[in-house]
Order: sequence, then structure tokens, then C-alpha cells
Amino acid sequence: MHITDTALSLNVPDVEASAAWVRRHLGFAEEMAADGFCSLAHPEAGCHLVYLRTGLPTFRPASAAGRADGLLVVFTVEDVDADYARLREEGVDVVTPIETEPWGERYFQMADPNGVIYQLVQWVTPPDPQYAGAATP
Repeated sequence: MHITDTALSLNVPDVEASAAWVRRHLGFAEEMAADGFCSLAHPEAGCHLVYLRTGLPTFRPASAAGRADGLLVVFTVEDVDADYARLREEGVDVVTPIETEPWGERYFQMADPNGVIYQLVQWVTPPDPQYAGAATP
């Protein structure tokens, strides 16, 4: 298999609200849009974010419409502390304040207007020697 591109497709009630949020706060740019649909890309993210309006008759499979239980959209960044400070200044809804896990994952989580959870993470030196040899992405 040869994968040529990657996209996350998210079913949301208000496509423009999520699209505007990732444009403003995460630096994504709209590539194409239509009624109930928007595809955005970021020059460094390695994937597209696609928002589809909940209830579109073309959404497949119908059993997944409107469901994103437990979904996190995660981006690895170079300076999570600087991004945390900037995004708090911009008034984003931080749902999990910045913290560092014992295995070296420093992260925080935020929600867009549709409740989609985005996580920014930076891998730091594990403070707990138990995890010192663990591989990081």
C-alpha cells in the first residue's frame, strides 16, 4: 500500500465554526468548501481536517454520523508552553490545563465551538526514570 495523503473527517453541527476556529488558532487554511463541507490543510501538519455537517444525506456510514466519542485531534508541536500561553491569550476553551505525564508527554487540550477536542503535545525528557528508555514518536 502506498498512502498519498491523510485526512481526518469530523461530523459537526456547525462546519464554519470549527473551520474558523482551526484557521484562527491553529493556522490551517481552507482548501475547498461547499454547503456542509470544508477541507483545510496546514503546511506542517501532515494531514487535512475535513468538517462535514451533521445530517448530510451523503455521510457514510450512517451509523457513525454525529459520533466522535473519545476522539482527540492531536498535533505534536515544538514549544507547547508557548502555544499554551498564546492560545489562552486568544481565549480558547482549555479543557485540560498543561501537564506532563511521567513518560514525557507534555500536553494540554482545548475544545472548538462544536466540542471537538484538540491536543497539542511536546515530548520532553521523562522526569520518571522508569520511563527513561521508552520510545517517543
